[in-house]
Amino acid sequence: MSHDPLLQPYRLKHLTLRNRMMSTAHEPSYTEDGLPKTRYRLYHSEKAKGGLAMTMIGGSSVIDIDSPQAFGNIQLHKDECVKWLTELADDVHGHGAAVMIQMTHMGARTNWNKADWLPMIAPSSISEPAHRAFPKEMEDWDFQRVYRAYADAAEKVKQAGLDGIELECASHLVAHFLSPGTNRRTDRYGGSVDNRLRFLREVIAAIRARVGNDIVLGVRMVGDEQWQKGVEKNDGIAFARRLKDDGAIDYISVIRGRVATNEGLSRVIPNMGTPSAPHLDFAGEIRNDVKLPTFHAARIQDVPTARYAIESGKLDMVAMTRPHMADPHITRKIMAGQEQRIRPCVGMGYCIDSIYTGSAVCIHNPATGREEHLPHVIPKTDGPRKKVVVVGAGPGGLEAARVAAERGHDVIVFEAAARAGGQMLLTAALKRRKEILGIVDWRLAECERLGVNFRYNSYAEAADVLAEAPDCVVVATGGIPDTGILASGDELATSSWDILSGAVAPARSVVVVDNNGSHPAMTVAEFVAQQADEIELVTPDRTLAPDIGETNYPAYMRAMNAPNVKVTLNLQIERLERRGNRVAAVFVDEYRKTEVVKEADQVIVEYGLSPVADLYFALKDGSVNRGEVEVKPFITGRPQTRVTNPEGRYRLFRIGDAVASRNIHAAILDAYRLMVAL
Repeated sequence: MSHDPLLQPYRLKHLTLRNRMMSTAHEPSYTEDGLPKTRYRLYHSEKAKGGLAMTMIGGSSVIDIDSPQAFGNIQLHKDECVKWLTELADDVHGHGAAVMIQMTHMGARTNWNKADWLPMIAPSSISEPAHRAFPKEMEDWDFQRVYRAYADAAEKVKQAGLDGIELECASHLVAHFLSPGTNRRTDRYGGSVDNRLRFLREVIAAIRARVGNDIVLGVRMVGDEQWQKGVEKNDGIAFARRLKDDGAIDYISVIRGRVATNEGLSRVIPNMGTPSAPHLDFAGEIRNDVKLPTFHAARIQDVPTARYAIESGKLDMVAMTRPHMADPHITRKIMAGQEQRIRPCVGMGYCIDSIYTGSAVCIHNPATGREEHLPHVIPKTDGPRKKVVVVGAGPGGLEAARVAAERGHDVIVFEAAARAGGQMLLTAALKRRKEILGIVDWRLAECERLGVNFRYNSYAEAADVLAEAPDCVVVATGGIPDTGILASGDELATSSWDILSGAVAPARSVVVVDNNGSHPAMTVAEFVAQQADEIELVTPDRTLAPDIGETNYPAYMRAMNAPNVKVTLNLQIERLERRGNRVAAVFVDEYRKTEVVKEADQVIVEYGLSPVADLYFALKDGSVNRGEVEVKPFITGRPQTRVTNPEGRYRLFRIGDAVASRNIHAAILDAYRLMVAL
């Protein structure tokens, strides 16, 4: 038996969990019609295959129709959910893991103008900043209806054969009762600790009366909101002690912070550039004081930190939730002595931020959430070994090389620079985002293990590629900064690449033009703001950086709120002009139909990238497919078989920014889907 603390079994009520690794409840927005169908099931069963002890589904499964989905939540009030929950539980159990579900009433943390247009409810009529709904203050008959809804949902969970229920008590309706900042009632549900706890106690009583005591029941509870008006540490401990004394719950999962604002959310779920495991010691204090089984998740990204959390007695079960999105096979690799092969979570927060615009995807694991079509473990080819030439060692090129080599092919990578990484080397110039290089480092290590041949300082021409007699060529040459938005004055523009590479130093007075709306302009603006005397960020959008999500936005805003920074919205760049020793940026105000001129020592224009595709077009006529990608097989990772040029000698693809200006995930996904069936 292993002596690794992470691999020791743990007894939770009647459950024997096979190790101390788990994934906490989160909502990836994979539901269909509010139900956890195939995509949802496969996502969780993959983690069970990967060896963890317990996965929690339903980042806030909603119990009633006046708690509409905020981000794809499971709708537990639907009777048909039992069928899908049963299939999911059977699948996860079949791979040796336990599965629980978190359920909730969202309270004010959603919106009335969704689904059935019912008013939100809360202990008091206080709007939550993030969702901006003004809730109705609950009256007597609301309480009984909500208790029944919790009990009905619990009955469905038990019927489906899940191992337990977790109540969300950190940011939704229950939490709004617990916090004096959101509970201003003067009746028996407001005021004292016991009064504010009453609602939760009655919810638990309703659940236990319906399903009995033979199912695990726990709470994910805020122990300290870190908010002057809210729950303080002493309150959090008092709540947990009382619930323990009631004999009502079997564990506590500790949260610290308040998610009602984007800034607060970014601290509860910290991203790159923040300390590792910032709330672990706090969770340990709660465990030591309350003496309840204690779980916790917050930027516990690496195995040594997780191991310390268990070995030091701070936690009973350690949750590496986002890391399991990056690599659902963490536990299996620990057991096999392959910790160095675990794909790292780099803390970008792309997974969480993307649920608000679609569904959760890991920035550099393209198979996560796509398990129905894309495997996490790449199978060896059953065909002949092929010669694959990849041009470009950015994230897309590295992924193409890794996957092709994992398939068993012979891979050569040409890279014009002296090292791999592409644009990520530029992003990492902002020290707060340096962790992003983990995406590169992991792929380089995997490519080395697989025998990929790298040729650096090699600007590959068509003749260089053809000299290798390839069977397949992947053009991952990326793009270059595009100033095509300017009517004139291109030569006066400085690019974010110029600044972040160190080729050009930031001037004293700088205007940053953001016609991209995502990380590139904000990264260079934050970088420049640390050095320039004055900087103005100008965008044509009505909000700043609309494509940056809730957990990443706050760090940029801290930089943009500095005294030397000014932000201007709703101006579209037209042209640049030389005026003495300065550059004039001429904007159009489309609302007032006027021109606005802003002068600075330096104007940085961010308008995405223009593809570098000369090599692709030089190779196109010699390829069997003339560069064509068959879309339907492509999106499900099936082989590309189209032959439009029988005289061709190789199959040709271009990926990532060499196709169009996109992002890291798009480049990696392109590469993976093309190579996984090669």
